[in-house]
Amino acid sequence: MKKGWRKLGRILLYITGAFLLLILILVIYVVSVSHIDPPQIADKSALQLQRKQIDTSCYTIGNNWFRKSNSGLYEMYIEGKPFERGVIYGKLSAELVKRQEDNFVDQIKKMIPSQSYLHFLKYFVGWFNRNLAKNIAEENKEEIYGISFSASDKYDFIGSNYERILNYHAAHDIGHALQNMMLVGCTSFATWDGRSADSSLIIGRNFDFFVGDKFAEDKIVAFYHPDKGFPFMIVTWGGFTGAASGMNAQGLTVTINADKSEIPTGSATPVSLVAREILQYASNIQEAWAIAKKHKMFVSESFLIGSAADNRAAIIEKTPDGMDMYDPHSNFITCTNHFQGDTMRKLTSNVQWMKESASEYRYERLSELLQESGPNTVQKTVNILRDRYGLHNQNIGMGNEKAVNQFIAHHAIVFEPQKRLVWVSTAPWQLGKFVAYDLNKIFGMHGLQANHEVYDSALTIPADPFLQTRDYQNFLTFRHLKSEIMDGKEVDLQQLVASNPEFYHTYVLAGDYAFKHKQYAAAKQYYQTALTKVIATKGEETHIRKQLEKCDHP
Repeated sequence: MKKGWRKLGRILLYITGAFLLLILILVIYVVSVSHIDPPQIADKSALQLQRKQIDTSCYTIGNNWFRKSNSGLYEMYIEGKPFERGVIYGKLSAELVKRQEDNFVDQIKKMIPSQSYLHFLKYFVGWFNRNLAKNIAEENKEEIYGISFSASDKYDFIGSNYERILNYHAAHDIGHALQNMMLVGCTSFATWDGRSADSSLIIGRNFDFFVGDKFAEDKIVAFYHPDKGFPFMIVTWGGFTGAASGMNAQGLTVTINADKSEIPTGSATPVSLVAREILQYASNIQEAWAIAKKHKMFVSESFLIGSAADNRAAIIEKTPDGMDMYDPHSNFITCTNHFQGDTMRKLTSNVQWMKESASEYRYERLSELLQESGPNTVQKTVNILRDRYGLHNQNIGMGNEKAVNQFIAHHAIVFEPQKRLVWVSTAPWQLGKFVAYDLNKIFGMHGLQANHEVYDSALTIPADPFLQTRDYQNFLTFRHLKSEIMDGKEVDLQQLVASNPEFYHTYVLAGDYAFKHKQYAAAKQYYQTALTKVIATKGEETHIRKQLEKCDHP
């Protein structure tokens, strides 16, 4: 009998040992395949360059410059070859590169407080992106590698500086991969010919990319004059070289809108780098299509392309498996977060998304606003981007995802491609003033000898008067109380409700808070009130109804 137990013990020991060995082999495999070697750079002399301080908020390296505007925006001009551009970018904005990574990592920790899950995600992302470098152009990798020399060393436990910054360029796409987080839910539109007051092309967009308030504090308006391709501008953040919104010197614009994606099985070319390539190398819609076509992507995306050469806009719709061009054959176009082309709009996932998300409602509201406003102007475009109401001007609460203005925008932007003019919003969100940049003037400059403003103050669009209202102060109170609830602190629910009474989510927050404190009767009342409001998504409505059932059977 004892021999049998000893034999069984040895067998279990062997099995346990084999299992642990298998785990060790798996970890070694994941770490080895997820390691990304930096590109080989023959000439690294750019690393010896030193920035020159003009004053407390302005630096230069040769013709390159970086400054903080009195608008609150940072502005940067970069020229040269890829690795040199990256090194100069990093040296000029080193503080922002480091601070932005701090903000990004802090927000990820808030979203995913579990340390064990974060470690799992580290290996998951590493394995998922194991082929990322193979799908990124050498030019982009060299530029990113140059920036990485200015990144912080305190995140080595995540990966090397180069590996981390390269992976951050796929953050938008990884959000889809993990759980369709929809960190990017944007609104964009364009008018031309008879729908614009002067017949010229006008494009507006909200980039509703939210990774915490701090992440949006240090926006950079970057002007690139690369050694190859066209000069272009983008609105970005420290360490990021991809394009979410931008225009080139040919008057071609790109803005990206996320669409419903299936969970992918591996990485491809990040959306932002596809958009960046279009900006750098395309001068019209057909050239933009050809660039998008040659790339494999692992999420679904809409690229709204505006073209001065064509005096119109179109939407390139792309999934991991297909591609379509949506041309309305009209004088305006609108885009939220679903496909509209003959092929893509019929996809089962797209049809379901339109039913369950806020995208179609926001699309209808956008169309309604364009119809009401008449022939479009830059000022009217800004007014639409700031609109916080629902269909038929219904008050649906401040911050509702169904509104054009969701109060989460990283930035809003307006283009007049024929004139090479671009307006960029200042804080908060799209409510601050919009400052105008003339690309002809910016790219005609030869360095910055003294610190001075580069935007055209005569074209500034004033801040939204809403900022001076009691409703705005109430919304700030709402956001503060919501943050307190998220942090597990006690709040006054009556004050919460009074701060944003038409927003369904106000009552969801109050209901969840009351339920957590075992105040089931109060929670039920809050949930019932939430159901009388305009709810953004089917998923949130389902949550409310499930919580109501729990209130009756806690």
